[in-house]
Amino acid sequence: MKRLLFLIAVLALLIASSPGFRTEAVMQAGAAQAGTPQNGATAGTPHQALLTTYCYSCHSTRVKAGGLALQGLDIQAVGADAESWEKAVRKLRGRLMPPPGSPQPQQQDIDAFVAWMENKLDTNPRAPKAGYVGLQRLTRTEYAAAVKALVGVEIVAKDVLPQDAAVEGFDNIASALNVSPTFMEQYVEAARAIAKKAIGDNSLDSTSYALTAHRGVEAMPLGLRDGGLRLKHNFPVDGDYRFNVLFPDGTLGLYTGSIENEATLVLMIDGKVMFKKPIGGLNDLMLNNRKAGDGRQQITDRFRNVSLPIKAGVREVVVGFIDRSRFESLSNQGGGGAGGLPSFNSIEIKGPYNPTGAVSTEGRTLLYVCDPKVTGEAPCAKQIATALSRRAFRRPVTDADLVRLMPFYEAGRKERDFDRGIERLVAAVLVSPDFLYRASRGIQPAPAGAEHALTEYELATRLSFFLWNTGPDEELFKLAASRELTKPAVLDAQVTRMLADPKAASLVTNFAMKWLGLERLEEFRPADEIYANFDPLRQDLVTETQAFVRGVLLENRPIVDMLTSDRTYLNDRIARHYGMTGVNGAQFRWVTLTDRNRVGLLGKGAVLISTSYPDRTSPVLRGAWVLERVIGAPPTPPPPGVESNLSQRAGETPKTVRARLEQHRENVTCRQCHGVIDPMGLALENFDAVGQFRTVDRQAANAPIDASTVLPSGLAINGPVELREYLAGSPAKFAQAFTEKLLMYAVNRELEYFDMPQVRAVVRGAAKDQYTLSSIVRGIVRSDAFLKQGAAGSHKPAAAKVAANK
Repeated sequence: MKRLLFLIAVLALLIASSPGFRTEAVMQAGAAQAGTPQNGATAGTPHQALLTTYCYSCHSTRVKAGGLALQGLDIQAVGADAESWEKAVRKLRGRLMPPPGSPQPQQQDIDAFVAWMENKLDTNPRAPKAGYVGLQRLTRTEYAAAVKALVGVEIVAKDVLPQDAAVEGFDNIASALNVSPTFMEQYVEAARAIAKKAIGDNSLDSTSYALTAHRGVEAMPLGLRDGGLRLKHNFPVDGDYRFNVLFPDGTLGLYTGSIENEATLVLMIDGKVMFKKPIGGLNDLMLNNRKAGDGRQQITDRFRNVSLPIKAGVREVVVGFIDRSRFESLSNQGGGGAGGLPSFNSIEIKGPYNPTGAVSTEGRTLLYVCDPKVTGEAPCAKQIATALSRRAFRRPVTDADLVRLMPFYEAGRKERDFDRGIERLVAAVLVSPDFLYRASRGIQPAPAGAEHALTEYELATRLSFFLWNTGPDEELFKLAASRELTKPAVLDAQVTRMLADPKAASLVTNFAMKWLGLERLEEFRPADEIYANFDPLRQDLVTETQAFVRGVLLENRPIVDMLTSDRTYLNDRIARHYGMTGVNGAQFRWVTLTDRNRVGLLGKGAVLISTSYPDRTSPVLRGAWVLERVIGAPPTPPPPGVESNLSQRAGETPKTVRARLEQHRENVTCRQCHGVIDPMGLALENFDAVGQFRTVDRQAANAPIDASTVLPSGLAINGPVELREYLAGSPAKFAQAFTEKLLMYAVNRELEYFDMPQVRAVVRGAAKDQYTLSSIVRGIVRSDAFLKQGAAGSHKPAAAKVAANK
């Protein structure tokens, strides 16, 4: 009997010590605390068990960590608490929860719960399908693109209008686009100047082009080195035009390194060399040394008031230096210094002098749909007003529209002539609320509080601004007028057509670069001891990243190629920065990378620099970037008052950034977030603050770089190659992060919990095409979120903030 009791005791001990028994015991204890699960969700179900074991201790109705209480919610009726469950799903997908230091479920258990919960949420019949988008002002980039399409005038938006507020990096979110009286004054001034340029006249005018605004937009012609200007300029009439090439202060100063070597500056019009003169070399050095300021003035005067005869029309203007790659290579060794060769910072074009012939501008071609000498001035003005306002207002024109507009023409006509009248008319259209604002009223009448479909013209407008960043073209207008655009097959055909149009490049500059957080890279300035004279390299890295992303998106390749593609677009300066050989010359070209560390976005200098501080790397910034942009699970911001400065303190023994972070994570509160964020960033520690690969940290007494880490799931990875392989192994997760931001950009509002089922539906539909841009866009434009307007009051105002480079 004693032996039997002993065996029973041993068996009980073995059972109690087994993992399955412990999980069940914890589950039962949690169930007792939480109360009896509702609607048949018993403690024995695996999904309820996961919540009970790992979630309820922090997310109970009493503790409510992070403002989220899951305890007591009915997991068999998730639609009633969809917002809470969407928050939970996002945290679990990104392995942000349970926090490090807490018991962790197996990855397969998390995956099973997330798949089950998402299916429940996606089949909720009561969920709203569309959010509300209020009256929406054009952003300054949309304004510039619309002006170019309407009247043929190209403007640099940031030189004309103030910066727009941004939400999650995007400046096209309707609720953040406010207007002040000062703002409207700038719109009025811009409209007047644009109208004058569109119509054109023989009066003297001056236009300046800054190198920083135009460099890198187009590659320089063969034979010219990087660092010049290539742009289009409208010459309104035949005549002489004077060019001034302006050099920055200090270029020809006391320190004459920039003119040690002779360079030849050329000015080309439509590919033909019109002016060519040397600068620098022995003669200029001696002139500078002998005559100081007077000598420098003589040098720069060679490039002022360069008078050239030019025919009317839009011409390509190129100003640059003949390539001398050998000197440039020598001058840029060891940190990007610019000594040895001169550079300019802007050009000015004045004219016309001695004008002849009729005025000719791109604006007149677009605007003058009739000849006033044939039809009569008043009827022709009305035709121009009708055609222009139809395109500008993005809808059919009414008699009331013309009643408001024609007095502006009449006042200008009385002031001088027909052209002045049309100029006044154009300015009036460009400040009209019908042009400056987009409204989605939907098909009326609609029941109060109900979602309603966009009108055909509203759909054409939303589609056009989504894919082209400007208003609809004639084909979209015709489809809207015939009520064909809402047909799925027609909508698909338009997506294909529009993505093939050059205007679709706006998806790279206005969406992708902002989604990736790279739009403010121009403001990044590394510490001089890390990299001097960074400006030329910065623009090159932006050019590389834009071309790389464009190659994936607009060539309709799987978007996961952004993580895995070994093709990139670079020149000799980037190649030197990346430690590559065999790439010569300033011209950009496609190359195949042999260094696996450089593959995809994680190896791009622009990404690595934008996630660093000026004087050091930041695994925190880089880890947060991966979580938000690639995984779609942005980490929680640090609470107010938390010490986040990890900079090396004066007098301390130098430590690696990793060592400083490990010390920071010793605090249990800090570890809960940093235990999730830091591992992703630590895997990228081989890249320094300017994106150069390293094996030792020279700022920490040449300590070796340790890029090994362990993810919250328990997976050990080492370095950028293994991190990339891990991320690329979940293409659907990356596609969902991309799609969520693209939908936000498309519908011009912050997404809400009820949008996520549609995001997931788009991703599932795009899977068969390997998540190409076109398959994702087709899914978005077919969704109710895109096709409909929600009821007023159903949205949350955007927490608008001016985007900053942090």
